[in-house]
Amino acid sequence: MINSDALKDLAIETIRTPRSAAQKIMSLGLSRDVLWSGLVLAACINSIVFSLSLLVSDTSALPPLLRNPVMFFMLVTGLQVLTVHGFYWGGRALGGTGDLGELLSLMVWLQALQAAANGCLFVVLLLSPGIEQLLSLGVGILGLWITLNFITEAMRLPGLMHALGVLVLATVGIAFGLVILAAMIGLGALGVPANV
Repeated sequence: MINSDALKDLAIETIRTPRSAAQKIMSLGLSRDVLWSGLVLAACINSIVFSLSLLVSDTSALPPLLRNPVMFFMLVTGLQVLTVHGFYWGGRALGGTGDLGELLSLMVWLQALQAAANGCLFVVLLLSPGIEQLLSLGVGILGLWITLNFITEAMRLPGLMHALGVLVLATVGIAFGLVILAAMIGLGALGVPANV
Protein backbone atom coordinates (compact mmCIF):
# COMPACT_ATOMS: atom_id res chain seq x y z
CA MET A 1 0.00 0.00 0.00
CA ILE A 2 1.27 3.49 -0.87
CA ASN A 3 1.32 5.98 2.01
CA SER A 4 0.61 9.70 1.77
CA ASP A 5 4.30 10.67 1.75
CA ALA A 6 4.95 8.36 -1.20
CA LEU A 7 1.96 9.85 -3.04
CA LYS A 8 3.26 13.37 -2.40
CA ASP A 9 6.72 12.39 -3.65
CA LEU A 10 5.19 10.78 -6.73
CA ALA A 11 3.13 13.92 -7.42
CA ILE A 12 6.25 16.10 -7.21
CA GLU A 13 8.15 13.67 -9.45
CA THR A 14 5.27 13.76 -11.93
CA ILE A 15 5.68 17.53 -12.22
CA ARG A 16 9.48 17.48 -12.37
CA THR A 17 10.19 14.35 -14.41
CA PRO A 18 6.90 12.93 -15.70
CA ARG A 19 8.48 10.09 -17.66
CA SER A 20 10.25 8.56 -14.67
CA ALA A 21 7.06 8.96 -12.63
CA ALA A 22 5.19 7.19 -15.44
CA GLN A 23 7.55 4.22 -15.19
CA LYS A 24 6.89 3.92 -11.44
CA ILE A 25 3.12 4.14 -11.90
CA MET A 26 3.07 1.53 -14.68
CA SER A 27 5.22 -0.81 -12.61
CA LEU A 28 2.48 -1.00 -9.94
CA GLY A 29 0.58 -3.46 -12.16
CA LEU A 30 -2.90 -2.50 -10.93
CA SER A 31 -5.83 -4.52 -12.29
CA ARG A 32 -8.16 -3.05 -14.89
CA ASP A 33 -11.10 -3.23 -12.44
CA VAL A 34 -9.23 -1.08 -9.94
CA LEU A 35 -8.13 1.35 -12.65
CA TRP A 36 -11.58 1.83 -14.20
CA SER A 37 -13.02 2.31 -10.71
CA GLY A 38 -10.30 4.86 -10.02
CA LEU A 39 -11.13 6.72 -13.21
CA VAL A 40 -14.81 6.91 -12.24
CA LEU A 41 -13.88 8.04 -8.70
CA ALA A 42 -11.61 10.79 -10.06
CA ALA A 43 -14.40 11.93 -12.41
CA CYS A 44 -16.79 11.99 -9.44
CA ILE A 45 -14.42 14.13 -7.35
CA ASN A 46 -13.79 16.52 -10.26
CA SER A 47 -17.56 16.81 -10.80
CA ILE A 48 -18.16 17.60 -7.12
CA VAL A 49 -15.47 20.30 -7.10
CA PHE A 50 -16.87 21.78 -10.33
CA SER A 51 -20.39 21.79 -8.88
CA LEU A 52 -19.13 23.55 -5.74
CA SER A 53 -17.43 26.19 -7.88
CA LEU A 54 -20.78 26.88 -9.56
CA LEU A 55 -22.17 27.96 -6.19
CA VAL A 56 -19.89 31.00 -6.22
CA SER A 57 -20.06 31.71 -9.98
CA ASP A 58 -22.59 33.12 -12.41
CA THR A 59 -24.12 30.06 -14.14
CA SER A 60 -26.64 31.81 -16.36
CA ALA A 61 -24.48 31.39 -19.48
CA LEU A 62 -23.85 27.68 -18.90
CA PRO A 63 -25.93 25.06 -20.70
CA PRO A 64 -28.25 23.03 -18.46
CA LEU A 65 -25.98 19.97 -18.72
CA LEU A 66 -23.14 21.73 -16.93
CA ARG A 67 -25.44 22.94 -14.16
CA ASN A 68 -26.67 19.43 -13.38
CA PRO A 69 -24.04 17.61 -11.26
CA VAL A 70 -25.20 14.11 -12.25
CA MET A 71 -25.28 14.89 -15.97
CA PHE A 72 -21.92 16.64 -15.69
CA PHE A 73 -20.46 13.56 -13.96
CA MET A 74 -21.77 11.33 -16.75
CA LEU A 75 -20.25 13.65 -19.36
CA VAL A 76 -16.87 13.78 -17.60
CA THR A 77 -16.80 10.00 -17.15
CA GLY A 78 -17.74 9.44 -20.79
CA LEU A 79 -15.06 11.88 -21.90
CA GLN A 80 -12.44 10.12 -19.79
CA VAL A 81 -13.29 6.73 -21.29
CA LEU A 82 -13.18 8.24 -24.79
CA THR A 83 -9.85 9.91 -24.01
CA VAL A 84 -8.18 6.72 -22.80
CA HIS A 85 -9.31 4.80 -25.86
CA GLY A 86 -8.50 7.73 -28.16
CA PHE A 87 -4.93 7.88 -26.81
CA TYR A 88 -4.54 4.11 -27.03
CA TRP A 89 -5.79 3.68 -30.59
CA GLY A 90 -4.09 6.91 -31.73
CA GLY A 91 -0.84 5.59 -30.28
CA ARG A 92 -1.28 2.25 -32.02
CA ALA A 93 -1.94 4.04 -35.32
CA LEU A 94 1.39 5.86 -34.96
CA GLY A 95 3.35 2.70 -34.21
CA GLY A 96 3.03 2.60 -30.43
CA THR A 97 3.25 -0.80 -28.76
CA GLY A 98 1.99 0.06 -25.29
CA ASP A 99 -0.63 -1.65 -23.18
CA LEU A 100 -4.09 -0.20 -22.51
CA GLY A 101 -3.79 -1.03 -18.80
CA GLU A 102 -0.54 0.91 -18.45
CA LEU A 103 -2.00 3.90 -20.27
CA LEU A 104 -5.11 3.69 -18.11
CA SER A 105 -3.01 3.69 -14.92
CA LEU A 106 -1.31 6.91 -16.03
CA MET A 107 -4.60 8.56 -16.97
CA VAL A 108 -6.10 7.64 -13.58
CA TRP A 109 -3.10 9.19 -11.82
CA LEU A 110 -3.38 12.29 -14.00
CA GLN A 111 -7.08 12.61 -13.16
CA ALA A 112 -6.32 12.19 -9.45
CA LEU A 113 -3.78 15.02 -9.69
CA GLN A 114 -6.35 17.08 -11.60
CA ALA A 115 -8.89 16.51 -8.82
CA ALA A 116 -6.35 17.69 -6.22
CA ALA A 117 -5.48 20.73 -8.36
CA ASN A 118 -9.17 21.55 -8.84
CA GLY A 119 -9.70 21.40 -5.09
CA CYS A 120 -6.85 23.87 -4.55
CA LEU A 121 -8.12 26.11 -7.36
CA PHE A 122 -11.56 26.16 -5.73
CA VAL A 123 -10.05 27.48 -2.49
CA VAL A 124 -8.14 30.15 -4.48
CA LEU A 125 -11.38 31.01 -6.34
CA LEU A 126 -12.99 31.87 -3.00
CA LEU A 127 -10.12 34.24 -2.22
CA SER A 128 -9.37 35.78 -5.63
CA PRO A 129 -11.08 34.82 -8.91
CA GLY A 130 -8.41 36.64 -10.97
CA ILE A 131 -5.54 34.67 -9.45
CA GLU A 132 -7.58 31.47 -9.82
CA GLN A 133 -7.87 32.06 -13.58
CA LEU A 134 -4.11 32.53 -13.94
CA LEU A 135 -3.36 29.45 -11.86
CA SER A 136 -5.93 27.48 -13.84
CA LEU A 137 -4.14 28.37 -17.07
CA GLY A 138 -0.84 27.25 -15.55
CA VAL A 139 -2.37 23.95 -14.38
CA GLY A 140 -3.76 23.38 -17.88
CA ILE A 141 -0.36 23.91 -19.54
CA LEU A 142 1.37 21.68 -16.98
CA GLY A 143 -1.33 19.02 -17.47
CA LEU A 144 -0.73 19.06 -21.24
CA TRP A 145 3.03 18.64 -20.72
CA ILE A 146 2.52 15.71 -18.35
CA THR A 147 -0.05 14.13 -20.69
CA LEU A 148 2.35 14.23 -23.65
CA ASN A 149 5.08 12.60 -21.57
CA PHE A 150 2.68 9.98 -20.21
CA ILE A 151 1.47 9.09 -23.72
CA THR A 152 5.08 8.78 -24.90
CA GLU A 153 5.95 6.38 -22.09
CA ALA A 154 2.75 4.34 -22.04
CA MET A 155 2.63 3.81 -25.81
CA ARG A 156 6.42 3.46 -26.10
CA LEU A 157 6.65 6.18 -28.73
CA PRO A 158 9.97 7.60 -30.01
CA GLY A 159 9.32 11.14 -28.76
CA LEU A 160 6.98 13.90 -27.75
CA MET A 161 6.14 14.85 -31.35
CA HIS A 162 4.63 11.39 -31.81
CA ALA A 163 2.65 11.95 -28.61
CA LEU A 164 1.44 15.27 -30.00
CA GLY A 165 0.26 13.37 -33.11
CA VAL A 166 -1.59 10.94 -30.85
CA LEU A 167 -3.21 13.88 -29.08
CA VAL A 168 -4.43 15.31 -32.41
CA LEU A 169 -5.77 11.91 -33.57
CA ALA A 170 -7.44 11.34 -30.21
CA THR A 171 -9.05 14.79 -30.34
CA VAL A 172 -10.65 13.96 -33.69
CA GLY A 173 -11.85 10.61 -32.32
CA ILE A 174 -13.19 12.22 -29.16
CA ALA A 175 -15.09 14.78 -31.25
CA PHE A 176 -16.86 11.94 -33.05
CA GLY A 177 -17.44 10.22 -29.72
CA LEU A 178 -18.96 13.39 -28.29
CA VAL A 179 -21.41 13.56 -31.18
CA ILE A 180 -22.56 10.04 -30.31
CA LEU A 181 -22.62 10.86 -26.58
CA ALA A 182 -24.65 14.02 -27.25
CA ALA A 183 -27.13 11.97 -29.27
CA MET A 184 -27.47 9.50 -26.39
CA ILE A 185 -27.87 12.20 -23.72
CA GLY A 186 -29.98 14.47 -25.90
CA LEU A 187 -29.01 17.75 -27.50
CA GLY A 188 -31.53 19.59 -25.32
CA ALA A 189 -29.49 18.67 -22.22
CA LEU A 190 -26.45 20.27 -23.83
CA GLY A 191 -28.36 23.50 -24.37
CA VAL A 192 -28.52 23.08 -28.15
CA PRO A 193 -31.85 23.97 -29.80
CA ALA A 194 -33.68 20.96 -31.21
CA ASN A 195 -33.96 22.46 -34.70
CA VAL A 196 -30.16 22.72 -35.19
